[in-house]
Amino acid sequence: MKNQELWSKREAAVPRGIGSMHPVFAVRALNAEIWDGEGRRYIDFAAGIAVTNTGHNHPKVKAAVAAQLDNFSHVCFQVTPYENYITLAEKLSTLAPGPSPKKTIFLTTGAEAVENAVKIARAATGRPGVVAFSGGFHGRTMMTMALTGKVAPYKVGFGPFPGDVWHVPFPAPFLGISEADSLKALDALFKADVEAARVAAIIIEPVQGEGGFYAASPAFLQALRAICDTHGILLIVDEIQSGFARTGKMFATEYSGIEPDLMTVAKAMAGGLPISGVIGKAEIMDAPAPGGLGGTYGGSPLGCAAGLAVLEVIESENLCERAIEIGDRIVRRCEALRQSDRGIGEIRTLGAMTAMELIQDGDASKAAPDRTKRIVSVAREKGLLLLSCGVRSNVIRFLTPLTIPFEVLDEGLDILAEVVRETA
Repeated sequence: MKNQELWSKREAAVPRGIGSMHPVFAVRALNAEIWDGEGRRYIDFAAGIAVTNTGHNHPKVKAAVAAQLDNFSHVCFQVTPYENYITLAEKLSTLAPGPSPKKTIFLTTGAEAVENAVKIARAATGRPGVVAFSGGFHGRTMMTMALTGKVAPYKVGFGPFPGDVWHVPFPAPFLGISEADSLKALDALFKADVEAARVAAIIIEPVQGEGGFYAASPAFLQALRAICDTHGILLIVDEIQSGFARTGKMFATEYSGIEPDLMTVAKAMAGGLPISGVIGKAEIMDAPAPGGLGGTYGGSPLGCAAGLAVLEVIESENLCERAIEIGDRIVRRCEALRQSDRGIGEIRTLGAMTAMELIQDGDASKAAPDRTKRIVSVAREKGLLLLSCGVRSNVIRFLTPLTIPFEVLDEGLDILAEVVRETA
């Protein structure tokens, strides 16, 4: 069936609140390529929003899921537990940053992981408050919308939201917000709005995803760790988009040398199967009473099998090292474009979590969301799938599978260069 016909059926059957970036209907995908029902091939620079870090249909992931499916697909861990849940929990607890003993719980979605991290933090501290950052994205449930630091489109019409959630600016030097500004705002928050002794946790993305790929520096994360330690606040690091080799480390937090109290994971964890988790210091994870955590589909056997295969692929194919090389290649091409294009304001990268921010005539204060949208649209017409993001909707983010062949990567970057020149 043709894309246009399917889009008409989509509009009739699916509510408008669920957006789709591209009017392209996938029927097949392999590694970093997607084909639609009309037989057209697309180079995938989106990876299902940082989910298929190991590529579409990686043979090891497929084999692991098929083997598990031959045994059973669901029994519910809270009814009759199963071994691969425990094995994956052991491995992730070992891989998580820091020396403290860890425990891990599995859920289904990233938002569910964040919700449970907040529950655990409140149970462990006996405090209600949570501090998040402007521009951050943590999900679409009521609590995670409250934590998310961007109104449109995530919060419009959905309030009121849970209370005892507070926001401070995320450091983004390109936008004129320094680390000192953020820390000063946090100090002012504790003096003017909520006492530190009432705050259970501070939650932060080490690299903001939907917010525009601004990275928190090691010094800033270390400062937050010290503030949390001073006030008995737990530090939750949201690694949902930045985890599993995307940034050149298994987790982006590793660059800072800090140990989070709790860490949320999802997206690339199982190569496309729905699973998420909270990894945390053992004594904190044990704070909720038995039965206080869980979920019918949490840590599904298929997801756990896929998750174990993903960890094997990351190690055997050196995907952390490959992420750095992919990011370097993208940055070199984008920087070459920037030399003759005053509309490209900044190129940012941490491993293969790379972004290009578009502005007007060299003025960082003037975003270029219309050009950003045009680049995404024209690139699709030429066979390249891109994603935009940012609090000003003016950032192109690059999230290629980490297994992408370099010749396919270069082909996609050639299309990008052509489109950037055409839209200048």
